[in-house]
Amino acid sequence: MNKKTIILLLAIVLSISSFGQRKEKKLVQQSFDNYKSAILNGNGVEAIKYVDSRTFSYYSDILDKTKNADSLALDSLDAMDKLIILSVRHRATKKEILAFNGKTLLIYAIKEGLISKNSVENSKIGDVKIDGDFAKGQFVVNGKKAPLYFHFYKENKAWKVDLTSVFPMARAAFRQMIDESRVEENKYLLMLLEITTGKKANKDIWEIIQK
Repeated sequence: MNKKTIILLLAIVLSISSFGQRKEKKLVQQSFDNYKSAILNGNGVEAIKYVDSRTFSYYSDILDKTKNADSLALDSLDAMDKLIILSVRHRATKKEILAFNGKTLLIYAIKEGLISKNSVENSKIGDVKIDGDFAKGQFVVNGKKAPLYFHFYKENKAWKVDLTSVFPMARAAFRQMIDESRVEENKYLLMLLEITTGKKANKDIWEIIQK
């Protein structure tokens, strides 16, 4: 094989590789777009098609705590996790909570607005970097790049968004909101529940869900 043939073959291989990368990046972006569309329409059943197993594991853990964590256990949790648990106890019936699994809890959270439409409105995924079955995409809001990256994982040959990948920044922002309010944390959480639902929180939301 002469030098020219080798160079030509190398160029073809690189071209194919580059095309494959561009295609995969578009698929990552499309996965987020599909998730966003489902959230904006309040369609949890559709949204979970584009969510990864790490996210389901998180909501399975939240469900376990929703059922079994008493007030002492709740107070040991991060404020954001605590708010999610209290929100579910505040909104859902005992029968609903006992029937949930990780996926159906996430569907319920989307339906009830616990995952806000504002979290994805006017947003998209910009620059994408891929490493095997992992991808990282920059969050773009109103056309401006944010210092926030969503992680994606290829599962069953499809790219899925890992919602938990942005939780560290979300937790920090929520912590700052609470601190700036100068309201005691639990009082702040109850205030949020009552403002968002229009009903007073029952003290039972601090107790385990009895079977």
